[in-house]
Amino acid sequence: LMSMNGGTDPLLNAAARWMSPLMPSVLMDLPAQPLRWVLCSLSVAIMLFAAPEIYVAAWRAARHRATNMNTLVAIGTLSAFAASVVSTVRAAGSGSTPSGADIYFESVILILAFLLAGRWLEERARHQATGALQGFARLAVSDARLIDIDPANEHPDYSGAPDTLLPLDAFQPGDLVRILPGDRVPMDGVIVHGRSSVDESMLTGEPLPATRSRGDRVAAGALNLDGVLVVRATAVGAASTLSQMQQMLVQAQTTRAPIQRLADRASAIFVPGILLLAALTFALWSVALNSGGHHDGFGQPLAVTIAVLIIACPCAMGLAVPAAVTVALGRAARGGLLIKGGEALERLASLDTLALDKTGTLTIGRPQITAFVVVPHMEESAPALLAAAAALEKFSTHPLAQAVVAYAATQSGLPPAPTVTEVEVLPGTGIRGLVDGHPIALGNASVVPYGQIPPALATPAHIHTATPLYLVMEGRAEAAFFGTDQLRPEAAATISQLQRLHIRPAMLTGDIGSSAEPIAREAGVTDVRASLLPAGKLEAIRQLQAQGHRVGMAGDGINDAAALAQADAGFAMSSGTELAREAGHVLLLHPDLRLVPATIRLSRRALGIMRQNLGWAFAYNLIGLPIAAGALYPHFHILLSPVLASAAMALSSVSVLVNSLRLRRERLILED
Repeated sequence: LMSMNGGTDPLLNAAARWMSPLMPSVLMDLPAQPLRWVLCSLSVAIMLFAAPEIYVAAWRAARHRATNMNTLVAIGTLSAFAASVVSTVRAAGSGSTPSGADIYFESVILILAFLLAGRWLEERARHQATGALQGFARLAVSDARLIDIDPANEHPDYSGAPDTLLPLDAFQPGDLVRILPGDRVPMDGVIVHGRSSVDESMLTGEPLPATRSRGDRVAAGALNLDGVLVVRATAVGAASTLSQMQQMLVQAQTTRAPIQRLADRASAIFVPGILLLAALTFALWSVALNSGGHHDGFGQPLAVTIAVLIIACPCAMGLAVPAAVTVALGRAARGGLLIKGGEALERLASLDTLALDKTGTLTIGRPQITAFVVVPHMEESAPALLAAAAALEKFSTHPLAQAVVAYAATQSGLPPAPTVTEVEVLPGTGIRGLVDGHPIALGNASVVPYGQIPPALATPAHIHTATPLYLVMEGRAEAAFFGTDQLRPEAAATISQLQRLHIRPAMLTGDIGSSAEPIAREAGVTDVRASLLPAGKLEAIRQLQAQGHRVGMAGDGINDAAALAQADAGFAMSSGTELAREAGHVLLLHPDLRLVPATIRLSRRALGIMRQNLGWAFAYNLIGLPIAAGALYPHFHILLSPVLASAAMALSSVSVLVNSLRLRRERLILED
């Protein structure tokens, strides 16, 4: 049909010559007028049944006196279709043969075909980009095995107890669940019986299974490999880590990056501008072809105008940022990172300073009590003080508090656990309450009245990096625990990678300087700010921001939550408190500090891809519009037909998606 139409587009005519040997000769012998009616019917079918959403969206925008990407396609294809119908009907009524330049049914068909093909490729790319989200959905289970054991039984028979398969919504926190080899963990919980290898790769990005046994926590979605586990549920359904991660990823992928505002502002004026340009193009070509003794009609001006409308469809501009954000967030989730949206992704790329907490962030976060010192000639015995401290610290999630509880469990001869009431957690300081009616506080030097620490509670000489935890009873410092923690194996490599990214590391910690500075030196951090309460960490972040720095914060505790929220980008460790995870902009699902520089590298790469996409979209329109309007015609006699314009438009959208999909191959953790 392209050859039969005798078009003036040399590119389209060349394509017709290349394709003609492939065309059956019987098609070339078909009468033109019946074939045009067949194409008319096919055009109507495609517009009504294959691509109705284009016209519906354009109509809805017009009703609200607005325009969008569908407006240009709808106006272009409807104009081409209307002109073709008029020419075909007129030719049928008069018995004449219409000019090939007046028939555009094939253009309508191919324009919509290219557009639908492009959108299919976009949807396929989006499907691949959201693979992490779909992966989370596949991890969820619908039922679990409930074990019925009398809670009053001090020595339950977990192995012989019967179980009942029930739907997940029948479970509550505290229920006992049996998990067989090959089963997915149905809910968050703590193992009370059994030992097994557990695959947590979809949750943490860690490829190797981890051994889990009594006392260890397991998260919903993990795969139990080779042992039978009995788990006491701690979070069920929507409260589980898996459900929260899935919801956070959904919210993250629907948020917009600030750079998207540039594309939005451009698109807001772009479509009306193109409509004006198309009208001007039609007017100029109509005057040029129908003046000075020329009477060539309006077929060619209409074809040029349709090409302008189609090639200008800013689909690539609309996809430039969302495509990169979606792919980047999906890649991060598969690697053990949960980034809370496009805005957080863009903030990460601009960081120049990173503040890190010490305990649980730079260190492993599982300190051990290496010394327990009591003041001589005290009224209470050392075992009584230890029992009181352990009873109170059971109400705290701080690693040092858990270390005290674990230390007390290893000691013999302790009195029965006392009664604890009126517990109050002091963020960044410690905990206090009434133990058998006596006021007791445990924490750093801030809990000691007037800071008067007895000489007997000084740090033992054989301990160099200990963190002291003072026990104050009835207003007097009676004892002290000294906990030591180990630097994370990857901490030094993390600091080195941050410095190569031109990011200055700093330590913000509530520990005293004598315990913080050796850890900082071992990690390679020179800027150490110790003995900071939560307000002090918050003020330190604000001071750095006031100096013009873009500051990130990495932490895991309640005392880090305010600083995480204040920072330009907060990194929360998944092992940390719920408050810290909520305050952070990035959640590290796997306890590997190298994920912090990995996140920053990914964000910078994603921002670069966004800029490339926007640059391509603008350059495409900058080059394509003049060609479609006929800028090359005076010297080269080249006009861009509507068919080729639609192919170029689809190609621009696909190129943006292909460029964004390169982020899926981004390597996250680098060895140092």
